[in-house]
Amino acid sequence: MAKAKAGAADADEQPDREQLHRIVEGLSDGVVLIEPDGRITWANNAALTMHGCAEVAELGATVKDYQDRFDLQLRDGQPLPKTAYPMDRLCRGESFEDVVLEVRRAGQAEPDPDWVHRERGFVLDRDGEADCLVLIICDATEAFEAEERFESMFNANPAPALIVRLADLRYVRVNEGFLELSGWERDQIVGRSIYEFDILGQAAERDKAKVRLSQGDTIPQMEADLPLPNDNSKLVLLAGHPAEMPNNEPCMIFTFADLEPRRRAEMALRQSEERFATAFRLAPVPMLLTSLDGHRILNVNHAFLELTDWGHDSVVGRKPAEIELFESSGTRREIEKKVSESGSFRGYELQVKTRTGTLVTCLASADTVSINGQYCILAAFQDISERKRTELDLIAAIEGAMQDSSWLSQKIMDRMAALRGGQPKPGPSGPSVELTPREREVLALITRGKTDDAIADALSLKRNTVRNHVARLYAKIGVHNRAEAVIWARDRGHQLGLDTAI
Repeated sequence: MAKAKAGAADADEQPDREQLHRIVEGLSDGVVLIEPDGRITWANNAALTMHGCAEVAELGATVKDYQDRFDLQLRDGQPLPKTAYPMDRLCRGESFEDVVLEVRRAGQAEPDPDWVHRERGFVLDRDGEADCLVLIICDATEAFEAEERFESMFNANPAPALIVRLADLRYVRVNEGFLELSGWERDQIVGRSIYEFDILGQAAERDKAKVRLSQGDTIPQMEADLPLPNDNSKLVLLAGHPAEMPNNEPCMIFTFADLEPRRRAEMALRQSEERFATAFRLAPVPMLLTSLDGHRILNVNHAFLELTDWGHDSVVGRKPAEIELFESSGTRREIEKKVSESGSFRGYELQVKTRTGTLVTCLASADTVSINGQYCILAAFQDISERKRTELDLIAAIEGAMQDSSWLSQKIMDRMAALRGGQPKPGPSGPSVELTPREREVLALITRGKTDDAIADALSLKRNTVRNHVARLYAKIGVHNRAEAVIWARDRGHQLGLDTAI
């Protein structure tokens, strides 16, 4: 009787299973049907393909056979115990959703999996009893390969980058470039929301960026201070680009460029320019700063204003031609020509005209410099007026002496003493020299400006004899000409008993 009932039940059940087979046969997802006692009774073509099999028997007659033929492991590479295999869980009456597994044939030497499955399972029951166990398999191999390629490319990208999932605004990826840039650890970033680690909090256009992020729109480049682990910040240039993850999740990829070196360079440049401005302002030498293009006066220092008697606001912004800074337009054009040809010049003598029209003789030097990114000409002037006057006085004294040789030595001595800053001291300036009476007479007449012929007449000597006396005299006192002999005699006149009237 019982046997007859079982046969009747099998007869009733067979049409249902065949109908189920026809429904799932053409599905792209794989379907495996398992009996409650662990027998694998049917699988569609998709499920067979996802295991590399041609028929159901290759999967194994039972769940235990399947466990022996295929090795399963989790996505992190950890082996999966046999008791945790999805088929085994179904046999225990468990239903489950979205289990991701790597599948390979047992005994395979290659470490890489053959397939990646996303599996779920449920139990069909009849009259409260488990009737059929259904395992549904989705082939995630390509998706995970694409994700691995994405991960590899993202991590290999040297540009610092973060990925924010738009659904919950949480960070889901961070590459090595960002970790090196910021000093954060990966687990300190991934999983946190943008509100916890706010990369836009100190952005130049924070509100605009956050609105665009909420709408999934491109965030244009902008500067921002990136928070660091030590409570400091780093200046960066960031931008956001909408994209999709390999699993089709909308996300925003943030990329960064380190601007901290630029900020430090700008700070150093600013400090350098401040030091230059201070040195320029306080320099004792008159200095002038003009633009290279147009030669417009950009700045002058205190010494320049004192030299020219101009006021600061009267010259800054104007051209040297407008205030007639130089003695002539020809001088100005010559300076501009020197600058345009070589970019600099040294020790060029010129005359600077003051506000009142007085000419001041100067030595000018100039060079090309860059200030605040602008090429300028920095010129310095050395006032040599007093030195020129001294030189002119000396020349006039010498020219006067050439007309009156008796006046020569005194004038030269006085001028030399003035140049040295004091009067010549009386007394011998060298070792004593013994002169004959005749040599003394000759020397005395020389100091009076007498020529050889005049000395010959005065001493009743022949001219050649006088010349011989003069030659011996020069040799004794170590001079080479009459002017030096006059100076030597004036230094020692009291010692030699010469006529002091000379």
